[in-house]
Amino acid sequence: MATELHETIFMAKQERHKNLFLNYRNLIQFPVELLKDEGLQFLERLYMKRNSLTTYLHSNNIVIVPQAIGNLARLQSLDLSNNALQLLCPEVGRLRSLRHLRLSNNHLKSLPAEIGDLQELETLDVSMNQLISLPDRLHRCVSLQNLTADRNHLSHFPRQICWLHRLNQLSMAANRLTFLPLDLGRSRELQFVFVDNNVDLKGLPSFLYNKVIGCSGCGVSARVSEAGLGEVLGEALSEALVGLPAEVKVVGTGTDNVVPLEELAMRTLHRMYSQRPTDLSLLPPIALPKSLLDLLQFPLGHCHRCSQAMFTIIYPKLFPLRETALAGVHRRTTVSFVAYCCSSCCLRTFDLQG
Repeated sequence: MATELHETIFMAKQERHKNLFLNYRNLIQFPVELLKDEGLQFLERLYMKRNSLTTYLHSNNIVIVPQAIGNLARLQSLDLSNNALQLLCPEVGRLRSLRHLRLSNNHLKSLPAEIGDLQELETLDVSMNQLISLPDRLHRCVSLQNLTADRNHLSHFPRQICWLHRLNQLSMAANRLTFLPLDLGRSRELQFVFVDNNVDLKGLPSFLYNKVIGCSGCGVSARVSEAGLGEVLGEALSEALVGLPAEVKVVGTGTDNVVPLEELAMRTLHRMYSQRPTDLSLLPPIALPKSLLDLLQFPLGHCHRCSQAMFTIIYPKLFPLRETALAGVHRRTTVSFVAYCCSSCCLRTFDLQG
C-alpha cells in the first residue's frame, strides 16, 4: 500500500495533475511527500475521504503537515471528510484559491479563525463534528454559498453570518440552538434554511417566512422562561426569546412609546458612519466601549418592518407557525415566527403576510 501511494503521488507530481484521489486508503497520517519538492503546485482538487487521518505528525513537537498544506496555492477543493481530525491548522487560511472545503464526520471541536481568509470559498461542510461555535470571522468568506454544520454542539452562531450576502443554503440541523440571529433570512439570496431537531429552538425570525425552511422537531422541549419575562410578554413569546444576545438590554412592548436614549444614540452614530465609505477601524476613536463599537459595525439586527438598525432594544411580535399558511407543511414543530421591530409603532403595524 505504501509503495502504491508513493507511486501515485510521484506520477501526480511528474504529470502535474490537477486532481488527486487518495480515498479509501486506510491512511492514518497525512502523506508528507504530498508537500515536498515541486510538482503539486498545480493541484486544484485533493480528495482524502474515508481514511483514518489524525491531525498531527509529531517531530520534536512540531506540527509539520498543517503548516505545509498552505503551500498548495492553487488548491480549489479539499475533502477530508470521514477521518479522525481533531484540529484544523491555521495555515488552511493560506489556501486562497480554495472553493470547496469538506470536513464532515471528524472530531473537530473548533475551527481556526483563519478560515475567514478564504474569500473564494463557496462550500463549507463541517457537519458531524463536535463544534461548539463557529469563527466570528466567517463572515469574511464573501463568496460562501453553502454552509452545512449539522449534528454538532452549537448553541448559537455569529450574527455576522447574516452579512454573507451570497449565502444560498444554511443547514444547522440537530444542534443545540436556542436562538437565531435577528437578521437571518434578511438577505434575498438566502433561500434554504434547515434547523430541524434543535429541540430548544422555539423562535424563527420572521424574515424566514417566505423561505424554504426545515424546522421539524424544533421547540419540543419544556423550558423555564426567564423570571418576569413571561408575565410581561406572555409565556409563548418569552420561550421564543430564550437565548437572546447579551447586547439586548430592553425588550419593548406595544405600550412603550419612548425609545431609550442609549439606543437612539447608537442609531444616530450608525447613520453617520453608514454614509461614510470607510471601515470603522479607520475612523477616529469614539468614547464607547469596544463591545459597543463592535455592535455599531454589526448591529443586533434590522427592524422587520422598516429596516432600522437596532442595537440594545427589540420589540418582538409572535406568530405561531401553526396559525400561519405553513401549518400544513410543518406539522412536527411548535415553533413560532418572531418579528423583531425597532419601536412600538412598527410592532403594531407589522403584518407577517403583508
